[in-house]
Amino acid sequence: MTGPFSAVPGAVVDDTGLQHVGSPLVEQRRLAAGAALAPRADRAVIAVPGEDRLTWLDSLSSQALTRLAPGVGTELLILDPQGHVEHAASVVDDGETTWLIADRADVEGLYDWLRKMRFRLRVDPRIADDEYAVIGGTAAALERISPATPAGVPLVWRDPWPSVTPGGHAYAPVEPHPGADRDWAEAIVTRDEERRIADAAARGEVELAGLTAVDALRVAAWRPRWTTDVDERALPHELDWLRTAVHLDKGCYRGQETIAKVHNLGHPPRRLVALQLDGSGSVLPEHGAAVRLGDDAVGIVTSAALHYEEGPIALAVVRRTTPVDAPLTVDTADGPVAAAQEVVVPPDAGATANVPRITRLSRRAAAQ
Repeated sequence: MTGPFSAVPGAVVDDTGLQHVGSPLVEQRRLAAGAALAPRADRAVIAVPGEDRLTWLDSLSSQALTRLAPGVGTELLILDPQGHVEHAASVVDDGETTWLIADRADVEGLYDWLRKMRFRLRVDPRIADDEYAVIGGTAAALERISPATPAGVPLVWRDPWPSVTPGGHAYAPVEPHPGADRDWAEAIVTRDEERRIADAAARGEVELAGLTAVDALRVAAWRPRWTTDVDERALPHELDWLRTAVHLDKGCYRGQETIAKVHNLGHPPRRLVALQLDGSGSVLPEHGAAVRLGDDAVGIVTSAALHYEEGPIALAVVRRTTPVDAPLTVDTADGPVAAAQEVVVPPDAGATANVPRITRLSRRAAAQ
């Protein structure tokens, strides 16, 4: 993949974008400190103009959007009828258009589905990839660039994670949450502004961080992502995604029945865990690598990274019944690696409704 950032000294660019500029661990530190910007070629933009845009998206998604104020960031999920995650997007509205930022691998599928669901409503979604790019960083870092302002409102999405947004619910029992200090935002910029940033970086005037650094900070914050952490079975509850992406009190939408049943009456069949990996080796597990309890495979790795402070870490989805204090191992190319688990979603997540138990009357007793 070529692009404007391939000319930056030390840049390593592949099909997903700028991976790093020579030192991923240093880039993480600079990115977290607000000193670096991260080009997000792995993210793409869908614009949804039209008078009915917010009520329409509200009716289709897990998030309450009808009263979304201009410039306020949130996120939504599109679910299948059984409540499984099909698509995910970050959301910001400028008063005239709703802007969705989605993982690039999901953009075509999300766009196609939105187009099919227009019916006669006044909405006209389009993929805006030719017009806009996405740049990530702390809120302060993004103040040094010029976000697009087609309706006068800067198109900057501020990640609400890990705060519990209105209508949301948190399962992670840890306080403070590892992502409590996370400061992350993404700006939608014109392609001209993207080139200006790349030229300034090539001259040494702007610091950059690659996608490797971005992902390591995300994994350390236990933040789920569509590209890595979602499969065909994924329920939002399993990933603690009710925090920011689901409004439990809003009106009807596809998949809502499962969301309510699992949250109020049941338990998600799997649960997200954070893994601290044995750092004596140098090989991280691949996406989908087996997580084992003894010889039994109890889950899979969804994301793995080498963090600048915590060392090798990962997120994994395991069976709900996996003991929280069990010593686990993870398959790697160099053999099994020991993994200490931290509970993100506890085994008893869900079943929040206080449903009184009614004594069952015996038919035999009644017959007597």
